[in-house]
Amino acid sequence: MSENTSQTDTITFKKDTFYTVLVALAFGIGILTGYILWGRGTTRTTAQPAAPVAGSAPQTFRRYDIPTEGFPSLGPDDAPIVIVEFSDFQCPFCKRWHEQVYQPLMDAYPGKIRIVYRNLPLTSIHPEAMPSAEASMCAFEQNAYWQYHGALFSGQEILSAAFYVQTATDLGLNLAGFQTCMDEHRFQAQIQADMDFALGIGVQSTPTFFINGLAIVGAQPLSTFSDIIDKELAGEIPQ
Repeated sequence: MSENTSQTDTITFKKDTFYTVLVALAFGIGILTGYILWGRGTTRTTAQPAAPVAGSAPQTFRRYDIPTEGFPSLGPDDAPIVIVEFSDFQCPFCKRWHEQVYQPLMDAYPGKIRIVYRNLPLTSIHPEAMPSAEASMCAFEQNAYWQYHGALFSGQEILSAAFYVQTATDLGLNLAGFQTCMDEHRFQAQIQADMDFALGIGVQSTPTFFINGLAIVGAQPLSTFSDIIDKELAGEIPQ
């Protein structure tokens, strides 16, 4: 697949029917705002926005059943808001969201959000996407996932086998265990299962988020997430 430029906040690896399936989802105003605020004067890669997009009244909503058990997560188990992120450590828009939105979002809703990370490495365009995903899971095995997660995004421009080992060293991981995990590709099948699941429900871009099952695509600003979360906490969105 080739990368082309357009105005969007995602990287896409498969064009299919997801756009039409999710066209009825709401929050188009939030998405439009996101593109206005974030989408000017920047070189992008081609993407078809999957959801949400502008719709007409009455609004309809589709909630996806996204498993979270056993995946890296941060936040209370009983949090009223569960955000599942399908992401790629080599995706520049994923990095931007992590650096600009992630912490302000968690700070804005203390104790109310549990974020779950699921891997969607775009292997056709990002050569380090799969190795970095594997490295993160090898760190997860040693209870150092979120520290390693942050380091991968911070070091996105220099991802490599040497970087993964150095990061494990810096975090004080058991290097022999980490290297064995990497050499065995211990988590590759699990990561592939994440990819298959995402494709199965029509996800085509990174980052893609599901807020209590409601889809939102792209490195959208804090205001877009807050709009959905506030409505969800207020019980304004049908279950």
